[in-house]
Amino acid sequence: MRKLIAAALCLAATVTATGCGATVEKSADTESSSVTLTNCGRKVTYDKVPGRVVTNDVGITELMFALGLEDRMAGFAMPDDKGDLTGVPWKDGYDRVKWLSKDQLTKENVLDARADLVLAGWNYGFREDSGFTPDALKKLGIPSYVLTESCRNGRTGSSRGIMPPLDALYADLTNLGKLFGVEQRAAKLIAGFKKEIADVRAKAPANADRPKVFLYDSGQDQPFTSGRYAAPEQIISEAGGVNVMHDVQDSWTTVGWESVVQRDPEVIVICDYGDVSAEQKKKFLLSYAPLRNVSAVKHKRIFVLDYVDLVESPRNPSAIARLGAYLRTVAEER
Repeated sequence: MRKLIAAALCLAATVTATGCGATVEKSADTESSSVTLTNCGRKVTYDKVPGRVVTNDVGITELMFALGLEDRMAGFAMPDDKGDLTGVPWKDGYDRVKWLSKDQLTKENVLDARADLVLAGWNYGFREDSGFTPDALKKLGIPSYVLTESCRNGRTGSSRGIMPPLDALYADLTNLGKLFGVEQRAAKLIAGFKKEIADVRAKAPANADRPKVFLYDSGQDQPFTSGRYAAPEQIISEAGGVNVMHDVQDSWTTVGWESVVQRDPEVIVICDYGDVSAEQKKKFLLSYAPLRNVSAVKHKRIFVLDYVDLVESPRNPSAIARLGAYLRTVAEER
């Protein structure tokens, strides 16, 4: 999220439809009848169209903005290390909606905002250790919607992800479109995203030539990365690469450096956010002795994407396009 270029992001027709000034359908009336959705494998009924939604984190907040639903929001929580927001397509949304917290949501700021829906995810706001969970909010009379990328999959108590990451994005846009009565808007976004991604896929290297990619989020003793159920899995694969941690049946998770060395990625993608800059992360990777024989390090093939590009968000298609262009150059250089 450093110095994002709005013009590039607005290339997608669907993004321009909501983020760059186009007229879209009016959202549903709050007196509409109840809506039942499937969220994380469960049927959930919402008695009315929410009018005071509170969101947690940048990707989730921008799902609402991309659907033109800022008028249905009471606020959002998001650390201020998630990038420069001045150039994003949804700048108007950020200007209009209250920034409730520069940490994570709490029961207190949700109640203070008089929220009638909390849109968050496991490890994207919802967390057992603090008691901020959908069940806890339900006891307060506040319904929730759980980000599909973060749904717990049942293999362990904490593993997340129940479907391919882009399918999760489309599922959430479809569900939110139905809940707020903006189905056409959601369908147009999804169709545009699919076309943009298909265009990248058509240019991707043949399967045998696809570069192997490791996603590096953070961590020095052990790297934090993406398994098959977080957004980087499909961002990498649709861009024309292979996620070396594809066999890890989790979303965002920790692995060992030994497994990275063994799988010998040709490209490392850095997730840029937080107190440690992308440049600092790059210097660490290039100087870390156990990685010295890894192809990506030897050839200094390190590509940077912003945090919001790599979590479920309406910026995923743009990230795929940019990474795809880089991976094609890597394949050509072999």
